[in-house]
Amino acid sequence: MILSKFLKKSIACFLCAAMSAAVLSGCGKEEAGPLGSTMYKSGSAAEDYEICLDSESGYTDMVNYTLPQKGEEIIKMTIRGKGTIRIKLFPELMPRACANFVGLASQGYYDGLTFHRIIADFMIQGGDPEGNGRGGESIWGTKFDGGASKYLYHVNGALAYANSSGTSTDGSQFYIVVGQKFPEEVIDDYASAELTDKARQAYIENGGAPWLDGGYTIFGQVFDGMSIVEDICNNTEVVSEKPVEDVIIDKVEVVTYEG
Repeated sequence: MILSKFLKKSIACFLCAAMSAAVLSGCGKEEAGPLGSTMYKSGSAAEDYEICLDSESGYTDMVNYTLPQKGEEIIKMTIRGKGTIRIKLFPELMPRACANFVGLASQGYYDGLTFHRIIADFMIQGGDPEGNGRGGESIWGTKFDGGASKYLYHVNGALAYANSSGTSTDGSQFYIVVGQKFPEEVIDDYASAELTDKARQAYIENGGAPWLDGGYTIFGQVFDGMSIVEDICNNTEVVSEKPVEDVIIDKVEVVTYEG
């Protein structure tokens, strides 16, 4: 398999960082996923925000809604009977997280898997070969720490890794946020991290899950096909968060954005 130049560079960045880090142990049979209660606060996780390559990014505020540039690598996710979702990645902020997703997608890892967990007005979760929230691994064969960036928030359409006990348990499972809008007077009560004016306005106008900020690795943002995500989230019959009929990911591809 020929890896993209982005993947090669990102994996190299990860390996350099890993040389000085402790070996991560897997949490194989713990169910992974974001907590759904809107009163949940991630506590100390928000204080431990990791700003990946901050000095090189040039960012000063939330960048979720930044559109991809022509020639940039994006994710194309085709959902059976639904359509295609296109996602921008943020490798300059989250190199390990993006390298993992791109690597797995390039191997066809996600093809044929399901969105095994769906919660209306919250999120859709997939990427588990076992289909029960307890499986999956990274491209490196174990869990890894994708970190978190203060420039990426859990606004509507955010792509993030599910975890079982912090970002050090990132693997293959991911979720896409489909959150409710928040009245301006209460948004700060639901946030687990300090919000910039831009982020606060995004939660008010577009919705999201601000109580998850700081505790999960956000590394992408849906920029096309969000109506498909919302339809899956809010019009799928579920029992105990599991779809009655499988919602199948036909294919996840890494493609060049043509504008």
